[in-house]
Amino acid sequence: MIALLRGRLAEKHPNRLIVDVGGVGYDVQVPLSTFYDLGDPGADVFLRIHTHVRDDQIALFGFATTLEQQLFERLLSVSGVGPKVALNVLSGIEPVEFVRAVRTADVARLCRVPGIGKKTAERIALELKDRLPAQAQVAGGAPAPAATPEDEMRTDVLSALVNLGYQRAQADKAVESAFKAAQGPASFQQVLRAALKALAR
Repeated sequence: MIALLRGRLAEKHPNRLIVDVGGVGYDVQVPLSTFYDLGDPGADVFLRIHTHVRDDQIALFGFATTLEQQLFERLLSVSGVGPKVALNVLSGIEPVEFVRAVRTADVARLCRVPGIGKKTAERIALELKDRLPAQAQVAGGAPAPAATPEDEMRTDVLSALVNLGYQRAQADKAVESAFKAAQGPASFQQVLRAALKALAR
């Protein structure tokens, strides 16, 4: 799995980049929030990558910040939301405003994002309200506490399960179950093992 890309920006288009890494061009889809943060073609670029694997395709999705990537991956865990819809959400609303809309269940604001209907907006608000990343900013723009070791481990375990072939929504529930079952601090291996047991039930 590709997790990071550092190279030269060969081409730049809304929602799509080509990043030259040592002479190899990577086609990366990005939200507009990331697109606006990048320089012009020829500039150095560093992106966090979500690798999405399907039977007929491997697609790379790039993000300028950890928050954008985490929101994208949380969106993928929502029933009926795929990579294109998740990308549309982050392109149609700023991350901080999205967090505010989810926390306040502002379905009307979410519906203003192109391609998001009322039912999808309601599912997003309901399923993500208590599962926003620790790095998310609170309404009003004040930063929330920095990501905790538990939050970072949660992301790592989730990525490991997806790489093993589990569906993201299924893996996310197993990770939540593993953390709830843990008695005190747990290692990556312990949480991963507990999540695998939950998936095997």
